[in-house]
Amino acid sequence: MRAEQLNPVVATPYGSVRGRYENGIAVFQGIPYAAPPIGPHRFRPPVPPEPWTGVRDTLAFGPTAPKPPYSEAFAKLLSDPVVPGDDCLNLNVWTPEPGPGARLPVMVWLHGGALTRGSSAVPVYDGHAFARDGVVMVSVNYRLGVEGYGLFPDAPANPGLRDQLAALRWVHESIAAFGGDPDRITLFGQSAGAISIGTLIAAPQAQGLVRRAVLQSGPPEAFDRDKVRRMVRRMATRLKIPATAEAFAAVDRELLLRTQADVGKLSSPVLGGPTFGIVIDGDLVPRDPLEALVDGEVGRGVDLMLGWTRDEYRLWLVPGGLHERVDRLGAVALAGAMARCHCGVEVPRGYRALHPGAGTAETVGQLVTDHLLRYPLHRLADARPGTSHVYEFAWPSNRPDLGSCHALELGFVFDTGEIPESAKLAGQGAPQDLADAMHGAWVRFAVDGDPGWQTWDDTHPVRVFGEGEPYVAHGPRDPEFALWAADAVTKAKEAVVPVEGEGAAPVRSATELRSVVRRLRRTGDVRRSS
Repeated sequence: MRAEQLNPVVATPYGSVRGRYENGIAVFQGIPYAAPPIGPHRFRPPVPPEPWTGVRDTLAFGPTAPKPPYSEAFAKLLSDPVVPGDDCLNLNVWTPEPGPGARLPVMVWLHGGALTRGSSAVPVYDGHAFARDGVVMVSVNYRLGVEGYGLFPDAPANPGLRDQLAALRWVHESIAAFGGDPDRITLFGQSAGAISIGTLIAAPQAQGLVRRAVLQSGPPEAFDRDKVRRMVRRMATRLKIPATAEAFAAVDRELLLRTQADVGKLSSPVLGGPTFGIVIDGDLVPRDPLEALVDGEVGRGVDLMLGWTRDEYRLWLVPGGLHERVDRLGAVALAGAMARCHCGVEVPRGYRALHPGAGTAETVGQLVTDHLLRYPLHRLADARPGTSHVYEFAWPSNRPDLGSCHALELGFVFDTGEIPESAKLAGQGAPQDLADAMHGAWVRFAVDGDPGWQTWDDTHPVRVFGEGEPYVAHGPRDPEFALWAADAVTKAKEAVVPVEGEGAAPVRSATELRSVVRRLRRTGDVRRSS
């Protein structure tokens, strides 16, 4: 075997890197795309790395961004390895054909973790399967938590998002040397990664860098600046320092992480509370990204694939027993959810009619998930008909009570279901045919924009990946988070929604219930609530 087959070498704008072959795939790990965010670079936008001479070995994952560990309950389900070191602005490349001329499609992965946890080193995100199937895959580390998304009077906002933009520019400039096509870059990410992608495709500085985007369980959104400020101020109060970047930079990093974890204990997508997130900054994020994508011209050339899991909320409520506590709170929890979703009593009444045996936690979870996630993604698809594909992941975990929870689809998308880290969430015996279907759809989308089902139109096709063969369900026709008339409940329970290949099927989801209510209103069978 020739030496270059054992140790592939590729030139980047800052110096040459040496990777290694694994099962016929060339792997490069820990390539720096920006300088270490330490010293004068802390809490500041990323700057290019120092060029190097000779060939740099990139044979192992680079340092991960500073982050607190998951709680014990979540650590049993989610892996989050830590690689020590300051040079955390790095990325990884898997390619079947390193070298210019191959012009293969490129997929760039942005991990989730609520912008406070996660990294490209999570084993579930291994890129071998994508490279095996003819895609150059890149995964990225970026700053997290207070260092990536804290809001300070003496530092620019969104440094973590700026890291992602710097990595995307690196890919656009460098990926041809690894065998990729810079004109066929697909950004894909889950949860916070998907939220980031929605913001990037709306960002003026990122126009023309992305051809396609996959948003898994995360809509484009800008977080409330006051919520982010409250997080920073609460940390400052505990640390007894000013709420400035200069003061935070002087604090021991481990103490900073412990304080961040303590202050953020009560924050969750369901419960709300102060949090770290992307904010409108007048520069990289000049306006709310969802509104920019819905009614503006930005990102018009980007094909979209959007989706969610059927029981997103179960990952947030089941670990640690929060599901049972919400059930015990009953009406109090429901009132909080109604306030969070800006709706009246008719809405939870409709959810309970759809699921008569459901407890408060299930009603609250689906209500908040629809409001925060499914409804914004429906809005985005409605604004981009003909270039959007929508899916739902509905396979239930083999772990008790998790259902089709948030993040469960990842092992299927990456075709890494056989590794122990995927089994932590899915349990043993995850179906390989489902992984083949999902992973294949993601690859096809990256190749030519067609994952295998029709684009969004006025019939609203949704590809459902669950038990058995994937199928396409149609609906809802006009998702609208509005007050539902009380007398719609009985009629909606008896209504039917057409499903391709199955004729008529009973209403099966909250979004379908809204569709039915809307249709009944249009036909005059239900009076509109004021």
